[in-house]
Amino acid sequence: MNRIRVDDSEVLALAADVGRISGRAVDDAAAIVEKGALNIKNGLRDAAQGHPSFPAFPNSISYDINYGAGSIEAEIGPDKNRTQGALGNLLYFGSSKNAPVLDLEGPVRSEEPKFDRAITDMVDGFLGG
Repeated sequence: MNRIRVDDSEVLALAADVGRISGRAVDDAAAIVEKGALNIKNGLRDAAQGHPSFPAFPNSISYDINYGAGSIEAEIGPDKNRTQGALGNLLYFGSSKNAPVLDLEGPVRSEEPKFDRAITDMVDGFLGG
């Protein structure tokens, strides 16, 4: 019977590298999501400043980071349990009688190219690019 010999040392080394990368990728991606969420929160707060009808509303804007199977998400916006936080729906989406007062998407659009660049740089760094 013929035997085939395979040197699997490089495959094992690659597997070990991939294992290390995945742990670093989660940490690096979490930091990128956190920074993006902070920037968006600050942009929303800045845009909501100075309105005499809802002076406490900017301080109701916060964010939470949520980790799931294969995902890292940020939930950003007014917290209804904080002072004037319940005004968020009305201020961002309006009502049947009033147009929206604030732009919810502006800070997100502003952050998007920075976020995309950070993710691309992270991946390029792992791939040696």
